[in-house]
Amino acid sequence: MKTSQLSDNEYSTFNATYIKAAGEVDLIEELEICLHDFIRFVQNIPMDKFDYRYAEGKWTIKEILQHIIDTERIFAYRALRISRNDTTPLPGFDETIFANNTEGNKRSLQDLLTELSAVRHSNLLLFKSFSEDQLKRVGVASEHSISVRAIGFMIIGHQKQHQKVFEERYL
Repeated sequence: MKTSQLSDNEYSTFNATYIKAAGEVDLIEELEICLHDFIRFVQNIPMDKFDYRYAEGKWTIKEILQHIIDTERIFAYRALRISRNDTTPLPGFDETIFANNTEGNKRSLQDLLTELSAVRHSNLLLFKSFSEDQLKRVGVASEHSISVRAIGFMIIGHQKQHQKVFEERYL
């Protein structure tokens, strides 16, 4: 399953940013590959940058890592619910409230990367378990239609988008 196989009705305009950021990739392969690439990338960031804020009120790299973990968990929960034909509209979440209450800066880099790896491996197994029919199921999350497979690409794109922000604004 490649990004180009998605139909426009499987995701919203807002989520198109993440789909585009994922690139033209295979869903299952890229869920695994981009995790390893991202961990290597983060491990090469100078230690003095992890608590750096490029502007007042912006998150640190550690806070962004926690945000990536939290967001991936929420995306995977949505994918699970939709894959099981749960038609209940799923609410959005306020990423700022989450970020302000994680205490991500107090965590070690190794703890954050270990948790990210565990979450991704769990989600990789989840997405591998979905049938083609389940991957194509569409539900409502954050007041927009979304397919299970689009959520998988959003997980990839969300991570890649933040890596780009690290490169452009933190390093």
